[in-house]
Amino acid sequence: MPKTALAPLILALLLAGCAVTPQRPPAEAPPPANFRGSDEWQRVAPEVAVPEAWWTLFKDPVLDGLQADLVVGNQNLAAALAQVDSARAVLRASQSAIFPTLSVGAGSTRSASTGNADGQRSVATSNSLTANAAWEIDLWGRLAEGVKAAGASYQASQADLAALRLSAQATLAQSYFALRTAEAQQALLERTITANERALALTQARYAGGVVAQTDVLQARTQLRGAQSQLSDVRASRAQLEHAIAAQLGKLPGQFRLPPGSQLPELPPVPDLLPSTLLAQRPDIAAARARQTAAYAQIGIADAAFFPTVNLSASAGYRGASWSNLVSAPNLLWSLGAAVAAPLLDGGQRRLASTQARASAEAATANYRQAVLTAFQEVEDNLVQFAESGASLALQRDAFEAAERNLELVLAQYRAGTVSFLNVSAAQAAALSAEGNLLSSRNRQLVAASLLLKNLGGRLPSATQQ
Repeated sequence: MPKTALAPLILALLLAGCAVTPQRPPAEAPPPANFRGSDEWQRVAPEVAVPEAWWTLFKDPVLDGLQADLVVGNQNLAAALAQVDSARAVLRASQSAIFPTLSVGAGSTRSASTGNADGQRSVATSNSLTANAAWEIDLWGRLAEGVKAAGASYQASQADLAALRLSAQATLAQSYFALRTAEAQQALLERTITANERALALTQARYAGGVVAQTDVLQARTQLRGAQSQLSDVRASRAQLEHAIAAQLGKLPGQFRLPPGSQLPELPPVPDLLPSTLLAQRPDIAAARARQTAAYAQIGIADAAFFPTVNLSASAGYRGASWSNLVSAPNLLWSLGAAVAAPLLDGGQRRLASTQARASAEAATANYRQAVLTAFQEVEDNLVQFAESGASLALQRDAFEAAERNLELVLAQYRAGTVSFLNVSAAQAAALSAEGNLLSSRNRQLVAASLLLKNLGGRLPSATQQ
């Protein structure tokens, strides 16, 4: 190769000392020593470690089956999985851009032209076999930063999938708890209706005997119809929750049936002490951090555009009139070359691209910090809700027992004729409200426990082959 052909390559190598310095995100802020939701925090002991399938701690086979169907049928998860595949393809494409490209070709052309002065035309045939290679030397790290950005985006898509899966699992668990609560309320109202029907019959008999006034009968009928109306509302709520679960599983509501039941799952053991570092394993925080890394890699890509591109090229092949002796020394042709190219005037586009990349990196940093703040807020909220739901449940249970005992006494007094049915009606309403509040408190406690277990059982996506 002539020395003059190497001049662009030599110039590029001399400029390599001016390579772009990669930009790195700021260091992660250390987590606080503790949450406000507890006086003392430490790492969770191995004996209370939460499995990745955290919902199994509720020991409900129906919920376990629904969670298995969720991973298979949920369409939001399917879309997120497709995004992971797309990000993986982008990463592999950026990795392949670092290496030389090679292409081969074969062709045949036949042409005619006017030859000598007498106007006779000559016809010629040209056959060729060629191989071409090209390689962009990544002196300034533009391609390397592109690989880093694509890798971080791939990690972010994996974390997004894991976060969406966790969210869908928690939503499904909450819908399931709400459905079982509705069924328990339905059973409660059916028992209440039966009791109200007996009370109405008793009142009618006493009215027929001239013991009570007609107002007692009307009050008893009003009490019965109110309970029947509430039962209709609860049945509709249960059906809607079943439809919501079907949609989460990727099934048509009309083709999904959940066997009825009236028992809520038992509260699983939840660790009393949680580490403040548990948020480090949250996929949503990992996704925000990965996007921050990708944004800072884009700064390096934008800055590298200020430097010239260096390309090496080579080609070799054969060209001749006949295929029979095409591959021979007289038909051999080849070329080697190097080129350096840099724009001189672009109207400030490269500088604007660099400014935009830095602004995007600052936005990604702010989004990451906000994701951390939101995560701590959620855990604090869940801790308070879980603690208060336990206290509320104990109070509601005591209130329910008192209301039940009061109803028994008032009914006995009514049969003895010492009180009017207005007292019975008030006692029945109080008992119904107390048991309904008790069921709602149990549901809130189960939801709070599921959210805490979700945070403990969540896992970052494991490394996969890129």
